[in-house]
Amino acid sequence: MNVALVKPTTERAGDVFAAARGRLPGTGPVSELRETAYADFAARGLPHRRVEEWKYTDLRMLLREVAPLAAGPDAAALKRAADAIATLEVTGACKLVLVDGQFVPELSDLDALAQGVDIRSLRSVLENADNTRRADLLRTNATSDVMVSLNAAMATDGLVIGVADDAVLARPLHIVHVATQASVSAFTRSLLRIGNRARATVVESFVAAEGAQAYQVHDAVVLWAGEDADVQHVRLVEDARDATNISTAIVTLGTRTTFNTFSLTTGSSLSRYQGFVRFGGEGANASINGVNLLKDRQHGDATLVLDHMVPHCASREVFRAVVDDRAHSVFQGRINVHPDAQKTDAKMMTRALLLSDEAEADNKPELEIFADDVTCGHGATTGALDDSLLFYLRARGLPERDAQSLLIQAFVGEAMESIADEALRDVAVEAARRWLAARG
Repeated sequence: MNVALVKPTTERAGDVFAAARGRLPGTGPVSELRETAYADFAARGLPHRRVEEWKYTDLRMLLREVAPLAAGPDAAALKRAADAIATLEVTGACKLVLVDGQFVPELSDLDALAQGVDIRSLRSVLENADNTRRADLLRTNATSDVMVSLNAAMATDGLVIGVADDAVLARPLHIVHVATQASVSAFTRSLLRIGNRARATVVESFVAAEGAQAYQVHDAVVLWAGEDADVQHVRLVEDARDATNISTAIVTLGTRTTFNTFSLTTGSSLSRYQGFVRFGGEGANASINGVNLLKDRQHGDATLVLDHMVPHCASREVFRAVVDDRAHSVFQGRINVHPDAQKTDAKMMTRALLLSDEAEADNKPELEIFADDVTCGHGATTGALDDSLLFYLRARGLPERDAQSLLIQAFVGEAMESIADEALRDVAVEAARRWLAARG
C-alpha cells in the first residue's frame, strides 16, 4: 500500500517569520516573546489529525503552508477597502477598520466614540517603550494552542479597547477586517477590557475587497469582562470563497457578567473559529451560539471550550450547520466543570442539516465534570430535510428551492434568535439569505 506523507511546513513558516521580523512592532521583551512563541510553533508545526483538538481539521493537509505577510495597504488598496466597507449593513455602528491586518484610522469612526471608550492600535502600544507590560498583550495562559502561538509571533496590528466602569455604549463597536490582496496572510490581535457594570456590543466582520483572493486571516480576540458587565458579541465571516480564516476568541467573565455571542460563517474555503471561555466570577452567564452555512467544498470548524471554575454559573451552547454539496462542517464543544464549580448549569446542543449525499458533518460534544452538584447535558443530531414538510410546502405552490429555503431558515432560527439587538439580528438573517440565494 502506498502512503503519501505531508511534510511539516515549519521551514516555510520560518521563512515567513524571518522575512516579517523587521516589520513586526515592538522591541526588547516584545521581540523576545515573539521568538519564544515562534519557537513553540516551530517545535510542533501546523496542527494535524493526530492532535485531538484538530482531528477533523488537519491544517497540514488543508492549509499546507503559511502565506507571506501582507504588505501595508497603499492608496489603491484603501480605495477598494472603502468600497467594500460601503456595502456593509451594520448601520449606526462605530467602525474600526483593519485593512490587510493594519489599523486604518482614516476609514474608522474615531470621532464618534462614546465617552468612556479608549481605543488605540496594538502597534502603537507595542512600540511604546514606556509601557513595560506591553509584551503581556501577546501572552495568554488560557490555551496552549499552537495557532495562538503563531498569532503571538506574527501579530502585526489590532485594537486595544477599554470601556470604563459604568459606561453604556449606545452604538456597537464594529471591528471590520478587510482583505485587499491575494495569496498573503494577515495576523491581528485585539484586546478588549470591559469595565464593571459596563454595557457594550461588539461586532466583527470579515470581508474581501475587489481583487482579494486566496488570502489567509489569522485573528485573535482577548476579552475581559468585569463584574456585572453585559457584553453582546456578533461575528460575521463573509470572506472570499477561496480564503482561509483561523480565528480565536479568549474570554474571561467576571462576577454576574452576562456574555452573549453569535457567530455566522458563510465565506472562506477553510475556516476555524475556536473559543475559550473562562467563568472567573460567580453568577456569570454565557449564551454561545453559531451557524455554519457551507457549500461546494467549504470546510468550516467551530471549536468551543468552556471552563466553569466557580459556583453558580450558567452556559448555553446552540450550534447549527447547514451543509450542501461536498462541504464539511465540524463542531467540537467541551464543557469543563472544575471541582469548585458547584451549582453549575450547562447545556449544549448541536444539529447539522445535510442537503446532499456527499455533505459531511462531524459533531463532538463533551462534558468533563469534577463537581457533584451540577445540572449539565449535551446532545447532537444530524439529518436531512423533512420530506413531508417539503411536500406540504410544495403542495401549496412553492418551488422546491423556496420550500427548502424556508425550512433552512427555520432550522437556523433558534441560534439567530439569540442575537439580542434586533438590527444586528436582521444583518445576520440577510447574510444567511444571501447564502441561500447563491445556492442556485
